[in-house]
Amino acid sequence: MARRAHKLSVFIVVASALFANGANARSRVPQEAGPPAPIAAATPTLAPFQHVRFCVHYPSECANEARTLDRIEMNAGISDLLKHVNHDVNAAINPRAKTYGSDLRDAWMIAPASGDCNDYAVTKRHDLIASGLPAKALRLSVVKTTTGVGHLVLVVATSSGDLVMDNLTDAIRPWKSTSYQWLKIQSSADARFWYEIREPKLEANGSPAHRKLRFAVR
Repeated sequence: MARRAHKLSVFIVVASALFANGANARSRVPQEAGPPAPIAAATPTLAPFQHVRFCVHYPSECANEARTLDRIEMNAGISDLLKHVNHDVNAAINPRAKTYGSDLRDAWMIAPASGDCNDYAVTKRHDLIASGLPAKALRLSVVKTTTGVGHLVLVVATSSGDLVMDNLTDAIRPWKSTSYQWLKIQSSADARFWYEIREPKLEANGSPAHRKLRFAVR
């Protein structure tokens, strides 16, 4: 009889503990995860040569805006604007490979009839600035695709994280959700200057991966 009473008391204690833990778990409100970490600039680096030429031909696109914000507060209107511009520019420019040869006939252009990734990216940046978004929050970035080719995209710094506008897709993606290796990015402080991106993927066998990159962005 005493043994049965002892077992019953143990059962009651265990059941009470399980009930209390379940109640505590139900009472805890799950915390929402914050936006993903932004792109971290490392050391200054050379701007793509064609971007230097671009700034000469389009000086207003490389002008500094000291008083503007470097991050956009995301809302439904901004989200719709990004999707609209990304889709429209992707549809308006016919894809065309450029050689960027020594004769300098090819260059980055805003809204050409046909062009490459560089033209798409600078056109989107231009259109978003014209729509009222701050230039400091719109940064060109050189990446490396999974096939080893250099590629230019536009990074939009928002309160929801750094988002990527890309001519290879109409989707607006967080930078960490892409399959790219991130190499360098335009400075938010001065649109003419660029920085390497602090990413572990940039190092391979003790040497920067971008040394082996076949640049489509030059």
